[in-house]
Amino acid sequence: MKKISLAVVMCGSLSLMAQKSDDQKAIKAMCGCYEVTFNFDETFKYPSNPEQYKPSKEKHEKAYEWVQLIEDQPRKISMQHLLLAGEEMVIKHWRQEWIFENTKFYDYQGFNNWKFVEKNPKEVQGQWTQKVYEVSDEPRYEGTATWARVDGRTTWRSVANAPLPRREYTQRSDYNVTLRTNEHEILSNGWIHNQDNKKIVRTEAGKDYVLAEEKGYNTYVKVDDSKCQKAKEWWKNNEDFWAKVRSKWSIEFAKNKELKLKEKVDGQPLFVHLGKLKKDASQSEINKTIDLFIIQ
Repeated sequence: MKKISLAVVMCGSLSLMAQKSDDQKAIKAMCGCYEVTFNFDETFKYPSNPEQYKPSKEKHEKAYEWVQLIEDQPRKISMQHLLLAGEEMVIKHWRQEWIFENTKFYDYQGFNNWKFVEKNPKEVQGQWTQKVYEVSDEPRYEGTATWARVDGRTTWRSVANAPLPRREYTQRSDYNVTLRTNEHEILSNGWIHNQDNKKIVRTEAGKDYVLAEEKGYNTYVKVDDSKCQKAKEWWKNNEDFWAKVRSKWSIEFAKNKELKLKEKVDGQPLFVHLGKLKKDASQSEINKTIDLFIIQ
């Protein structure tokens, strides 16, 4: 049997450690204050009734967004996005969590149902999983891939099933799954979130029909932190509340089983119910509110 030298093994380990360190820097480079441009438009369309089909309108919007680092561990990095609407209003936006060599996934199936999937460690060696969460910290989608540094570019690209984004589900209901291809590219002055999405009609039997495709191109250009001061203050005043919300969800995710949620309770989604609670609400109050939406 061919022997592998200790030097070769050590060299491989050091290379992986260096790669991991560079990955962590790339992920945390997405933190800070940004002027964001959101761009979305449908590209190809495949409706069965073209005359009756109404595509989503082309979207171009700008805003400032603060990306707050809330957890920084060797194998886990979590960042909260806070959107500034005008000069005073702060909106809790999406959250992204990055886990190194993660093996446990929640794959969206449609119908507000996430299937628990466990991968072999060999499948995710050297990879980072990006877990994306709703404004209420309920799950959205999860993808895993290796950060790549090629031709002077630093990128990460994955594919994941997801529910419809708010810009879509508030306007239409003719499809029920978004197959998202997400690419994050780190630049010297910010980063780009590049998307190629498929709008899928999925039956309960799991049969898919691609209704349309969509291009998303969101740019994050770094600006002085003072432009996001209101968001920083908002987070300082509300971070304890949202830490309790994340704590409850962590308990649910740790059960490692299928997760099915109600879309609304008493005609309102979860983020509205959470918004009715005081910012010093107890862990028990928050748990009870979230439990209303979990189908046992």
